[in-house]
Amino acid sequence: PVVPGTPGAIRDLDEARQAAAAIGFPVLLKAAAGGGGKGMRVVEEPGGLEGALKTARSEARSAFGDDAVFIEKYLARPRHVEIQLMADAHGTCVWLGERECSVQRRHQKIIEESPSPAVTPDLRRQMGQAAVRMAQAVGYTNAGTAEFLLDGAAFYFLEVNTRLQVEHPVTEMVTGRDLVHDQLRVAAGDPLGYGQDDVETRGHAIEVRVYAEDPDNSFFPSPGRIEFVDGPSGPG
Repeated sequence: PVVPGTPGAIRDLDEARQAAAAIGFPVLLKAAAGGGGKGMRVVEEPGGLEGALKTARSEARSAFGDDAVFIEKYLARPRHVEIQLMADAHGTCVWLGERECSVQRRHQKIIEESPSPAVTPDLRRQMGQAAVRMAQAVGYTNAGTAEFLLDGAAFYFLEVNTRLQVEHPVTEMVTGRDLVHDQLRVAAGDPLGYGQDDVETRGHAIEVRVYAEDPDNSFFPSPGRIEFVDGPSGPG
């Protein structure tokens, strides 16, 4: 399942107006050639479409060398939940639980955890099976992540990251699987060596990203030497 939207890129304002009217406001303009929040604009009503389209296209052109954007229905408060996949060249594809990535800033993930506090066992199984079906449909081989938007009990496909992600240790901690090792074995042509029934999760894992920014200067980027770290302590 995907979020309702245009089947391809929007190239002019008239086409954008027709598509937005058919989908229904609010809508989201998104760059077709890349992600990371660049070339993305929320449009609440018809009057804001022209300016948002110009801005989104300009930003997309600058970031990706392509000003193509598409339009989809804007979900106001969805969760960002992703499924970890591992597939070999012998027809085995498994999903290894989910990661909750909803706490974000500037469309970049800050906190990643597994399991998600919003996902029930039945919903987890549905999302995992959907991710596996998608990977098998394209003959995918590698570690990968299927990303979804979760709106209540409904989930919508976003994209597949065809690599290990920064947050992969969260999944390793709760499944006990070494995803880097598995990825190397799969790349070498070896069978994965385990199936879906062998995947078990236990416990809870959280990863946070550290920002090199100056909070006293409008959070301006301030990379440099880390001179002090205050880690979590106390009970739990």
